[in-house]
Amino acid sequence: MITLIVMLESMGLPLPAETLIISASVYCAATHRLDIQWVALAAVAGAVVGDNIGYMIGRRIGLPLLQKYGARIKLTPERLLLGRFLFRHHGSGIVFFGRFIALLRVFVALLAGANHMPWPRFMIFNALGGLCWAGGYAAGAYYLGRKVTEVSGPASIGLGLVVAAGLVASALFLRRNEERLTQAALREARADAATPGGGGM
Repeated sequence: MITLIVMLESMGLPLPAETLIISASVYCAATHRLDIQWVALAAVAGAVVGDNIGYMIGRRIGLPLLQKYGARIKLTPERLLLGRFLFRHHGSGIVFFGRFIALLRVFVALLAGANHMPWPRFMIFNALGGLCWAGGYAAGAYYLGRKVTEVSGPASIGLGLVVAAGLVASALFLRRNEERLTQAALREARADAATPGGGGM
């Protein structure tokens, strides 16, 4: 199930893969009914395989069809413009760090294929990103879950509340900065596209 959900999200479907990885890892820490190594392996495998399928879909379909039908999977014209701009200037970094940004994670493989990023380079940074993202979230959530279960009584409740508050604050911080950075990149992408010769690949 973990492999399937992560794989489908990596192919371009907006599914809660990150939440699933964290939940499964905390479940491992709390119950010991699952092995965290298998959870991490399943998540990494889903991320890498799904991204490669997404890359092939983007490569075969290309930008014209994504421009025509992409809105059905929330790949709006603005996101396509942003994707073309980012891949033209920061292709390898986007494939790696896009794993950690909700807006990019779903579409990064499709855009890499549509923009004809060389597959060997895509594969290297995709595998590294998948390993750090899926493996890192699994290990981090498992470790936090273990620490919470090791403490008993009121201290356990207090630690749980602190961890929950920290996660919420981190999510809000990332969401606000993600939106700000996205809008800044979109403005630069529009200016780049409007410049003669700036829209070429």
